[in-house]
Amino acid sequence: MFCLTCPTDPRWAPCAADALDRVLVDHAHCEMKAASSALSLSARCLDAPHAVLPLVALAREELEHFERVLVELERRGLALGPPPVDAYAAELRRRARTSCRGDATKYVLSDRLLVGALIEARSCERFKLLAEELERRGHDAEAALYRELLASEARHYTTLRQLAIDVRGDEPATLRRLGELARLEGEIVASLPVEAAIHG
Repeated sequence: MFCLTCPTDPRWAPCAADALDRVLVDHAHCEMKAASSALSLSARCLDAPHAVLPLVALAREELEHFERVLVELERRGLALGPPPVDAYAAELRRRARTSCRGDATKYVLSDRLLVGALIEARSCERFKLLAEELERRGHDAEAALYRELLASEARHYTTLRQLAIDVRGDEPATLRRLGELARLEGEIVASLPVEAAIHG
């Protein structure tokens, strides 16, 4: 899917569906972090003002998704609780920083946009797998939620990828870098245990 180099372990969707309450709490935190990340990126676009409005729009949509998942948590009587550590995202950001060659400061913003795009791509893949598993189990309302949200994740991937190209000003180089980061992302996914979490 998109640029992903490693598919999610087939054990993940049944694991996530078995512990859907836990996944929904984790999902809410992911949406909140995504909104915060988009706003943070928009504030760093002093040299790329054309990227600010798309990032603000993306943040707004992530907040809407956060609200949607919060409503589902409330319906189930679940508390949001403190945010869990997202080892996947943290490791992807770390590897992006340490793998950058040449003038690293020049490409920090485009790399951050590409990392965001990869996270959206992975979320999209996971939402599709979870929706299919929930449908198999007859949980149609929950499956419909994830089907709806995966379409947004796909748009977010496309938006962030294109903004990275625009910010860097060199499409071939940006896509090569996306390929490098996608390979690193695949290695991270392959190394993580199968857990009931959006990126677990």
